[in-house]
Amino acid sequence: MSAPTPLIVIFGAAIRPDGSPSQALLRRIGYGLAAAAQHPHAPILCSGGAPRPGPSEASIMAQALSRAGVPAERLILDEQSLDTLQNVAAAARSARAGGHDLVIVCSDAYHLPRIRMKLAFHGVRSVPGPVARGPQKGAYGHWLRMSLREGLAIPYYLAVLFTRFPRGRP
Repeated sequence: MSAPTPLIVIFGAAIRPDGSPSQALLRRIGYGLAAAAQHPHAPILCSGGAPRPGPSEASIMAQALSRAGVPAERLILDEQSLDTLQNVAAAARSARAGGHDLVIVCSDAYHLPRIRMKLAFHGVRSVPGPVARGPQKGAYGHWLRMSLREGLAIPYYLAVLFTRFPRGRP
């Protein structure tokens, strides 16, 4: 008997004003491509809405994945989620709906602890996808700011989760 197929989830990042993907979104798409190659039968949830008029983060991811040869039937688009809490809730719903017992999280390393904490709160098992660790070349300041932001966000999100769901998981 074979193990259930995991669900690969690529978490969104900023889109530039001209509608092109930011460096962060390009990195995350790359992590998703690497995970897709490692798990050739796993569906891929592209998660991220459009915070302003224009293309959604999910649609930009799907276009890039398709251009790289990922078949459209593997792609699931969550174009409604506008923040990490909503992205995680969409990932948990997709994992349950598809019968996936594992989510492979594709995001930047500094973002992974908060995402995985929230997935665990939803009762979803996760592992980090392929990811570069530490600051990328020439981006130490950005990496440091985002790492500090994530460190401050974890207690905030724990408070939000326990306030919204005082009796435990949703």
